[in-house]
Amino acid sequence: MNVRRSSKRRVLVVTGSRAEFGLLRPVMLAIAKNQKLALRVCVAGEHLLAPAMTWREVAQEFRIDAKVPMQRARDRGRLDHAGACGRGMVGFAAAYKRIKPDWVVVLGDRIEAFAAASAASIAGIAVCHIHGGDRAEGIADEAMRHAITKLSHLHCAATKKSAERILKMGEPKERVFVTGSPAIDGLSKIKAMGDREAAAFGDPRAVVLLHPLGLSEKHEVFLADRILGELGWCGAYTSVVLAPNSDPGSAAIKAEFEHRRVVYAGRCIPANLSASGRPTPHFVFVEHLPREKFVALLKRLAVPRRLGEVAQRGLLIGNSSAGLIEAAALGLPTVNIGERQAGRERGDNVIDVAFRPTDMWATGALESAIIHAQSFMSPSRMHPYGDGCAGRRIAGLLARIDPGARAFVRKRIAY
Repeated sequence: MNVRRSSKRRVLVVTGSRAEFGLLRPVMLAIAKNQKLALRVCVAGEHLLAPAMTWREVAQEFRIDAKVPMQRARDRGRLDHAGACGRGMVGFAAAYKRIKPDWVVVLGDRIEAFAAASAASIAGIAVCHIHGGDRAEGIADEAMRHAITKLSHLHCAATKKSAERILKMGEPKERVFVTGSPAIDGLSKIKAMGDREAAAFGDPRAVVLLHPLGLSEKHEVFLADRILGELGWCGAYTSVVLAPNSDPGSAAIKAEFEHRRVVYAGRCIPANLSASGRPTPHFVFVEHLPREKFVALLKRLAVPRRLGEVAQRGLLIGNSSAGLIEAAALGLPTVNIGERQAGRERGDNVIDVAFRPTDMWATGALESAIIHAQSFMSPSRMHPYGDGCAGRRIAGLLARIDPGARAFVRKRIAY
């Protein structure tokens, strides 16, 4: 691979959701600092949906060069997402024509990344894919992630196993790199949330982050309700409940969370005691927490606290990759429910609970997992996701590897 010595390369980073922006942010900062690269930013999809409108969080740090609307507020099903993907391809093609990027950078497996990679690949623009080769069942994540791999020209894998999967898919060895996950970058620089800020959320001892499992609305609602019920029974005094992503089924989960909320962030009151002497739980529904606050809260929960006569850790509960990646690095116990993260590598902080719609869980399985997580004394913080330097490595690759080299964007299976 040759190095092009001309002007700065235009690197267009595509971000489609709040969570994925949190991972892309250190990559974007590293690109902006690299003297051989010129950062361009495109916000798309979920970022543009009300009420959160999380594109504004991106705009606080980076100039936005393009916006690509995709999902619509009334969308509910997978056919709606298929239509959104088509709108995305049209929008990305128009953005590429105007910005003329040398690289398009995408992360993960969402429809925004798939639409962006598809449009770039067809247009003959080099694609860099971060977090390819992972296993995570999700709703359509496996198919989308691996399809993006085949559309991409440079692969920045989060783990060694993920890189091995990419190679088995026939991608050339010289284009596959183990960079680590940018989700680990910068965690050490964020301070744990202090008492005053935590008080605004009711001094929570749990965070709920539940995304759809691709089931019927009845089962999605049942799962959301069951989690809140078990948290209350197990004595989590207050839980911060974050809104799910925009995958099909999210509207039903969000409606259940809003129905069950007691107070909103900023208007919290202490938990009351029931007649039995157990605390009546409060659920603080939060549409969106910026990544720094989210990580600060996870850090606070990771520190054991004495509640009565027992020292307990907080926990993260749901089915987010944050429980398997960021929480592992922070030593925070995680109760991971269902198959959304099936196959993803994990540390010893994770307690898995199966969710089968046919039997609505074995009695007591979730309660036992929550109690176990609260009494977790010392997760090892061992994980396979790198050393926190992924952003700098990825920017270095984008600067070193010439996407304009002869036949670079032509794909050829390696076997």
